[in-house]
Amino acid sequence: MEKVNIIKMSSKTLVILSTVILTSLLFHGAGVGMNTSQINLPKSVGPWTRPDSARVINSKNIFDYMNGAGELYLGYRFDHLEVYEYSASGQDNILVELYFMDTSDDAFGLLSLDWGGEPVSLSQSPERKFSEADTSSARALYGEGLLRIWSDTLYVRIMAYRETPESKNAVLSLGQAIISNRKNPPEPGLTKILSSKIDTDWTLRKDRMSFFRSYLVLNSIYFLSPQNILSLDHSTDAVSAVYERAENKGDSISVRFLLVKYKTSDRARNAMEYFHDAFLPEYKKERITGMDVERPRYFRIEDSWLGYHLHREYFAIVFDCPDQDTTRMILNQNILNLIKSED
Repeated sequence: MEKVNIIKMSSKTLVILSTVILTSLLFHGAGVGMNTSQINLPKSVGPWTRPDSARVINSKNIFDYMNGAGELYLGYRFDHLEVYEYSASGQDNILVELYFMDTSDDAFGLLSLDWGGEPVSLSQSPERKFSEADTSSARALYGEGLLRIWSDTLYVRIMAYRETPESKNAVLSLGQAIISNRKNPPEPGLTKILSSKIDTDWTLRKDRMSFFRSYLVLNSIYFLSPQNILSLDHSTDAVSAVYERAENKGDSISVRFLLVKYKTSDRARNAMEYFHDAFLPEYKKERITGMDVERPRYFRIEDSWLGYHLHREYFAIVFDCPDQDTTRMILNQNILNLIKSED
């Protein structure tokens, strides 16, 4: 199987390339009422002023507002988007996008698709920066005029069309105002299960960990198939992560780990069987049924190894491993963590 690298998204735009028909994506319509009055969006910031009302985008008109990237947001449980544009005489505009999602996990998922930019703290001075060790827990990322924020059920993008010291200060000040008096929730539970270290060699890249629900979003991270062979939908929780091992001369190799939580164990088992038949047709006769269905499996695919393990309503898969021992280690350690988390 040809190894496919993660698609890097620009800090200015979030665009997913997909050949799949958009109407195949399941999504919620707008109408789960959100209390937008709790958002503290100032009328003016510096010389910039916003209009009195927002442009409101929902699942029915999102593709009129953005080309291509609409499926990214609909891949999560999206309620609606409010758009404001701040303008000032002699200055380029500042765009504010407030994405109201059904759950905190959905809003986190949008931020987790691109950890680019520099982590910043908005709880104190806008200029205070996180250390490198704090990157994985950052709630706000800034780079090249674009600020992205996860705050409970809210995902925020604030972009200065031209970055200047004055516009940067305005963007960060707007971010501070928006998250004022909002709680800072924990990350999705699946992200806490993964081992940060496997043996002494393999390290989890937290800056490449993504939470998602849709196979279209997964395909933008790591392409598997134009079909939904993992049976993902808005009822599933899934995380994609990269484990990396340093090699000689500063090089490194990486493997991809997926963990999906289904609504029921039956759905997880059906998804495993569908995945096996679709992705491993040459091993179709080796699919396990009956009492041994939760036994881990390992497969040689061209020059790499793949393994998977079903555990109740969870299905774990590891791709692109250099050998069977690595495949076994990564699967076993994360499944052990999963079992401990259930206690």
